[in-house]
Amino acid sequence: MRRDAVQPNIVLASLFLATLVAWLGLDAVSVAPNRIVPGQGVDVLGVAGWGGMAVSISPLLVALGLAWRPTPDRLRWSTGLVVLMLSALPVWLMVAAAFTVDPDMPQARMGIGGGVWMALFLLLLALIELRTRLTMPRARGWALLLVPLASLAACLSFGLEPLALRQEYQGRSEAFVSAIAEHLLLVGVAVCLSLLLGIGLAMAMRHWPRAQRVGFAILNFLQTIPSLALFGLLLAPLAWLSSRFDWLAAFGVSGIGWAPALLALIGYSLLPMVRNTYVALDEVDLDVIEAARGMGMSRGQVFRQVRLPLALPLILEGIRITTVQAIGLTAVAALIGAGGLGTFIFQGLGQAAMDMVLLGALPILAMALVADALLGALTDLLRPGGAT
Repeated sequence: MRRDAVQPNIVLASLFLATLVAWLGLDAVSVAPNRIVPGQGVDVLGVAGWGGMAVSISPLLVALGLAWRPTPDRLRWSTGLVVLMLSALPVWLMVAAAFTVDPDMPQARMGIGGGVWMALFLLLLALIELRTRLTMPRARGWALLLVPLASLAACLSFGLEPLALRQEYQGRSEAFVSAIAEHLLLVGVAVCLSLLLGIGLAMAMRHWPRAQRVGFAILNFLQTIPSLALFGLLLAPLAWLSSRFDWLAAFGVSGIGWAPALLALIGYSLLPMVRNTYVALDEVDLDVIEAARGMGMSRGQVFRQVRLPLALPLILEGIRITTVQAIGLTAVAALIGAGGLGTFIFQGLGQAAMDMVLLGALPILAMALVADALLGALTDLLRPGGAT
C-alpha cells in the first residue's frame, strides 16, 4: 500500500454500519389501535416494501463508501448526506403513518420504534465526528441541525397526526407549557443561587486556606448522597420549620414542593461551581498579578480588572456543568411535588405509557443540549484566541 493512501475512518464507518444494522434489524414504528393496547412493531420492509427499503438505505451505503477513503472533500459530502438523512427521518415517519395507520380508526396511533431512535442517535454521533474531523466551528456545527429541525417542524405542522408522541402532547398542551416553565424556573433559581454561594465559598477558601479541606469534604459528601435520599432528609426539617414559623408556611415552604427541591439542587450544584471558581481564581498567572500591582492597581482593581476576567472562562465551565446537571436532576423533583417535566416521566412510567415518558424526557434532553451549546460557545469566545 502506498504511504500517501488515505486511511479509512474507522469511527465513521462503524457508525454508518451500526446505523444500517439498526435500521434494518429493529422495528421502525409500532402501531396500536388505541392508547391502551400495546403496539405491534413494523420494520422498514413492512412499512415501505423492498423499493422503499432500498431508497432508505442508499444514502447510508454511499456514506459508508465515503468513510472508507475520507478525503476532506468526501468528509464534506458525508456531512451533507448525514444532514440529508436526519432531515428525511420526519418525512419517512409521515410515509410510515400513511401506510400503517388505518384512517378509519381515529384512536389509532403510531409510536417511534427502536430503529428510528437508534438511527437518529448514531447519525448525530456521526455528525459530531465529522465536525471534529473538519475542524468546524461550534456555531457552524450547530447550524447544520437547522435543516433537520425545519423538516421536523414542517412534518408536525402538515402531517404526523397519528404520531403517539404528538397525541400525548395535544392532550396535555397546557400542562406541558406549565411544566416547562416550572422546570426552567427551578433550574434558573438553583443555578443563580449556587453561583452566588459558590463564588462566596471559593473566595472564603482562598482567604482562609484551612477552610479549603473542610469545605470540599462537605461538598463532596453532599455530592455522594442520592437525590431521593436527600429529598427525604430535607422533608422532616422543612416540615418542622413550616409548622413552627407561619411566615415560612405562607411563603410556601414545606416538606414537599419547591423548597426541598431547590435546596437539593443547590447542594448538588455547589461542588462544580466552587471547584471551578476556586481553581480559576487560583491559577491566574502570578506574574500578571504582579505586573498589575506594579502599575499601581489596588487589590480590588486587580481582582475586578485582572484576576476575574482571566478566570471567567473556567468559571463559565462550572456554570455550564452545573446548569446541565441541574436540568437533569430537576426531573426527580417531580416525585416530591415540585412540578416540572419529571411529572410526565413518572406518570408515564406509572401508566406504562412510554410516549408520555418521552414527552417529559425529550424536552429535558433538548434543554441540556441547548444550555451546553450556548454556555460552551460563550466560554470559547471569552478564552484567549476566541472561538474555535
